[in-house]
Amino acid sequence: MTETPGCAYASGVNASVLPAGTFVMDGATRYMSWSDELYAIHGYKRGEVVPTLALTLSHKHPGDLPRIEAVNAELFAHGGHVAIYHRIIDAQSHEHRVLTAGEAVLDDAGRLASVSGVMLDLTSTIQWETELAARDAVRRAMATRGTIAKAEGLLMGRLGIGSDEAFRLLTSFSNNRNVKLAGVAQALVSLADNPAEAPALGAMIDELRLRRQEPVPAAKAGRPGRTTGS
Repeated sequence: MTETPGCAYASGVNASVLPAGTFVMDGATRYMSWSDELYAIHGYKRGEVVPTLALTLSHKHPGDLPRIEAVNAELFAHGGHVAIYHRIIDAQSHEHRVLTAGEAVLDDAGRLASVSGVMLDLTSTIQWETELAARDAVRRAMATRGTIAKAEGLLMGRLGIGSDEAFRLLTSFSNNRNVKLAGVAQALVSLADNPAEAPALGAMIDELRLRRQEPVPAAKAGRPGRTTGS
């Protein structure tokens, strides 16, 4: 079998080089030729295993295998191009998120002659995007908590109440207006930061003052991490 050259792709997301391996499968024998990169993606070194279609399928995630087998059946019968995103489990039991693109060629008799293509390992990019999203979520949560704390402090100073009572008033206003708590807090803080909005600020505080005797639904009354309505 002819060895297939390896390749690599640059990710536009995090500017890193993503592992990519190439393959060629003999349509009659189902034996395959893998590039060194494809061995590595599957957790092997060249010479440790003999690549075959059966070995390749054994590394597919059980949740994705039925879909892959259905795609292969169609591809092997009719030829053409395919691209499929799926998961594999390497020899060390590590999960990889990969994109495989290939082409199946039929001979003159309509039998499968070969399948060739490339497998791109997206795992590092997906992990990077997940970590970035998590950091963004933390930053947003911290900003929201800071705004709510400012709004509480404003009410505590204006109404002479404690922190828990200030939070209850903000929650009550949020429930009544069907506005997220973070939005209520932001509106209050924005009014307080603009001297020209003093009348509007006074009106909002007056409305909050009127809610001091109103009960708050039990599901909304707690303060776990100050995340209610954010």
